[in-house]
Order: sequence, then C-alpha cells, then structure tokens
Amino acid sequence: MRRRLLIQVMAVAALPLFAAPAFTAGQSGGSSGQTTTQCKKGEVWDKKKKKCVAPQQGMLDDDSIYEAGHDLAMAGRYDEAISVLTLAANKQDPRILNYLGYSHRHSGRITVGLGYYEEALRIDPDYTLVREYLGEAHLQIGDLAGAQEQLNEIEKRTGKGSREYGMLSEQIDHFLRS
Repeated sequence: MRRRLLIQVMAVAALPLFAAPAFTAGQSGGSSGQTTTQCKKGEVWDKKKKKCVAPQQGMLDDDSIYEAGHDLAMAGRYDEAISVLTLAANKQDPRILNYLGYSHRHSGRITVGLGYYEEALRIDPDYTLVREYLGEAHLQIGDLAGAQEQLNEIEKRTGKGSREYGMLSEQIDHFLRS
C-alpha cells in the first residue's frame, strides 16, 4: 500500500513536466484512422480540409484531437500521440488524459502514465477503460495488488462480462503464470 501511494504521488508530481504541448504551433485531429493510414510522421488528418496537415493550435476541436491521439497511440506512435493530445483545449478531458497515460506508459514513462490515469479517474471514477490501463500499468511495475484492485473496481461498475474486465483479468492471469 505504501509503495502504491508513493508511486501515485510521484506520478502526479511528474505530470506538469510532460503537460506542455510538443507542437505549440499546432492542433489537429484524425478521422477513422486516417491520421495513421494516410499521414506521415508529425501530421494529422484534418476532416474539414480532407488532407494531412501539421497540427496547429486551435485548428480542430477536442473530439478530433482525441481521435487522432487515440489512432496514433493504437498504432504504436506514442510520441506523436502525446504531441497531438497535449494540444487539447480541455486539459481535464478524461479521454485525453487516458491516452496521454497510455502513450507515456508505452513509451517507458510508466510513472508519468500513472499520473495521467489517476487524474482521469479523479474526474470520472467510472471510466473503466482507464481502470483497465491503470491495472496493466500496475502489473508493469510488479504491483499485483494494485492491478487486482482495479479489476475489482471494474467488476463493481460493469460486472465480469465487460471487455475491460476480460482484458485486465487476462493480463493478471498472464502475470501470475510468468
């Protein structure tokens, strides 16, 4: 418990270090994966212009920012996802925070990722996808109890039949077999 609390405190303390946008000039978003399928590195799909553009501040709404960031993160282009997601106007959007956490975690900055996940859950404790990813992060640092706690929280909210429950349960089972 003390280790988990220490990790959470460190994660929240590290958040401001990574909150500044990498593209101060840019903001744009993706649509249906076009950012990852049609755009070169450093560009995102602009639905209005129907082409790839360099992200520019104020160019698109946060939903488009989220779509592009999500698509980049799922394609394993984590640093690009972070650059796009940090351009969101609403820095408290749990979806944005979730994929910032996901991208940082998969880039090896697990503690920073934990901070974003914790912030997303402070805003929306029922966001079970964050809980799944937070549980996976706990497994990455060897904190089985933290992962199981998130699994229990998912079960309380959605039962055992949800995708998030099944995915985290599978990761815990794999962790226990390793």
